Amino acid sequence: MKIFAVGWNYPLHNKEMEHQCASEPTVFMKPDTALLRNNRPFYIPDFSHEVHYETEVVLRICRLGKNIAEKFADRYYDAVALGVDFTARDLQNRQKAIGGPWEISKAFDGSAVISEFVPLETFSNPKALNFNLLLNGKEVQRGNTSQMIFDFNALIAYISRFFTLKMGDLIYTGTPSGVGKVSINDHLQGFLENKLMFDFYVK
Repeated sequence: MKIFAVGWNYPLHNKEMEHQCASEPTVFMKPDTALLRNNRPFYIPDFSHEVHYETEVVLRICRLGKNIAEKFADRYYDAVALGVDFTARDLQNRQKAIGGPWEISKAFDGSAVISEFVPLETFSNPKALNFNLLLNGKEVQRGNTSQMIFDFNALIAYISRFFTLKMGDLIYTGTPSGVGKVSINDHLQGFLENKLMFDFYVK
C-alpha cells in the first residue's frame, strides 16, 4: 500500500501559509507506519515543538491503473475517509529554508490519522463533500472538496503519471484553511457531511 498526500490544494490555506499556487499538484508520500487508526491517541513526537493538524478527505483507490486519463479517473476510487495530516511545522519550515524534502516533518510514525471509509454511493454529490474539525469542541477548520485547486480526478491523473496506483492505495487530498498547533490533552473530532468520523486525544 502506498500513501500519497497533496500539499497546497486549497486557496485559503495557501494564503494563510503565504504560498503561491502552483500549476501542478505538490505530492509527497508517507509510509504505512504513519497510519493512525481506530481513534487511537496521537503522541506528539519529541523532535518537534510545533505539530499542526491538517484535516483532509482521503481517497481509496479500488483498481490498478497507470497514466489514467482525468475523464476516467472516477472509476479508480470507490470510497472516502476523513484524515489528519499531522505536520511538524518547525521541521517543515527548516527543510523548506534549505530546499530539503518534507519527509521528516510529515511522514513520521502516527502522522496520518485515518477514519473508517464510506462508499461513494452514500453521498448525493461526492465531488462536493463538506468536512470540518473541532478542537476541544470549537470548530477550527471547515472545507468543501469543491474548493480544491486540483479535484479528485485531476489528482489521480497526475499521480498516476509517475506511480502505478494499486487497490488499497490512499490519497490525502489537501487541507483547507485553519491549520494550527496541537497540545497535550487536546481533543480532535472530525466530521464528514455532519457524520462523526474520528474522535481522539493528543498525548
